Formats: sequence, C-alpha cells, structure tokens
Amino acid sequence: MDLKNNSITVQELLANPKSKAVFQRRFGKLMRHPLVGAAQSLTLAQLAEMAVVYLPKKTIDETMEELRRL
Repeated sequence: MDLKNNSITVQELLANPKSKAVFQRRFGKLMRHPLVGAAQSLTLAQLAEMAVVYLPKKTIDETMEELRRL
C-alpha cells in the first residue's frame, strides 16, 4: 500500500478495508476508543509519534511494515 511517505491520513487508512483489518487485528479494543474518531485527520507519521507513548516501538514498526506490504 502506498503510505504516501507516511503522510496518508488515519481516515484514508480506515476507509480501506485491508488496512482497517490490520488495525482491528493488532489493536482490537483500542479501535473503539473515542480518540480514534478524533484522530482521523492525523497522518500516519503523527499517529506513530503519539502511539510511542502507549505501544512498544516494535509493535508500531511491525504495523507500519504490514501496511506497506498491502
């Protein structure tokens, strides 16, 4: 998948059934958190920067790699 040099938005990723499935599988319950809706305008790079506070960097890197392979 073209992540547009990580400038693809969360909204674009969640609109794509394949990338949405990656997020659902990896982050399950977190996908129902109210901040997911508020994060729609963030880029993937911005989301990754924020996620480091909550998730191991390895998990973030693996998720981004999986998205690239779609």
